[in-house]
Amino acid sequence: MNKPDLSVSLSGVRLSNPVIPASGCFGYGYGMSEFYDIDILGSISFKGTTREPRFGNPLPRVAECPAGMINSVGLQNPGIDAVIAEELPKMREAFHNPIIANISGFSVDEYVECCEKIDREEQVAIIELNVSCPNVHGGGMSFGTSCDSVAEVVREVKKVASKPLYVKLTPNVTDIASVAIAARDAGADGFCAINTMLGMRVDIRRRRPVIANVMGGFSGPAIFPVAVRMVYQVAKATGLPVIGCGGVDSAAAVIEMMMAGASAVEIGAANLRDPYVCRDIIEELPAKMRELHIDRLSDIIGIVE
Repeated sequence: MNKPDLSVSLSGVRLSNPVIPASGCFGYGYGMSEFYDIDILGSISFKGTTREPRFGNPLPRVAECPAGMINSVGLQNPGIDAVIAEELPKMREAFHNPIIANISGFSVDEYVECCEKIDREEQVAIIELNVSCPNVHGGGMSFGTSCDSVAEVVREVKKVASKPLYVKLTPNVTDIASVAIAARDAGADGFCAINTMLGMRVDIRRRRPVIANVMGGFSGPAIFPVAVRMVYQVAKATGLPVIGCGGVDSAAAVIEMMMAGASAVEIGAANLRDPYVCRDIIEELPAKMRELHIDRLSDIIGIVE
């Protein structure tokens, strides 16, 4: 058997393998370069970026759960201008592969401004639009829960961005396929599915929520079956590439997600438990592919009917 081919393509952007640390779980990557060569990663989705600097939500922000965790960090970031001026140059020194820029916003104008600025950065190959933010002009409802809101922000961003636009979908909806179709019809080039689910823990001794913000994003292995289902639905409904995200923590999980329809995967919470997990998965993939008689990962994308 020839050496397994791990390479994949996202809207014409070639990655040496499908493993991508998810936004918010790997920072800007260069910190990890002290521990291993991060150039082995297919890409990195860097920390969610907004127009203005954000300190984030009050502490405590993290709660442990069986088979997962809840976080409510609140998009802590230095703002788009500081990311471009300070963080991206550091990333370029440590990481030489295509970068995915995760952009967040609280209004359509904010999304447009941030995407227009990041679109000019050469190493940024894909813009990942996080539509799970509250729409300050829409009563606080997340952009991603409304087909109309998703379509509006995608349509406006596509007017200023030339690079592939991937919409990161929230799972906190009853019909994710309809939201994805609305985004596709407005011009989206692909998707990341899924963002965190909404969860909550209560401290039974203090009789109050563990998270200061009461609720937060639930992630980890417990949501993997939901993520696989939603990746399958989005890929089938739209015919566009999907980056699968949600509970991926092994080479077998990567392959399962790709068989369901993912063209690549993002690994989030597992990085917080084991900072070497992405490296280890990339190293384990060839053996798992041989075991399953897979010559090329690209051949298994969406093979499940």
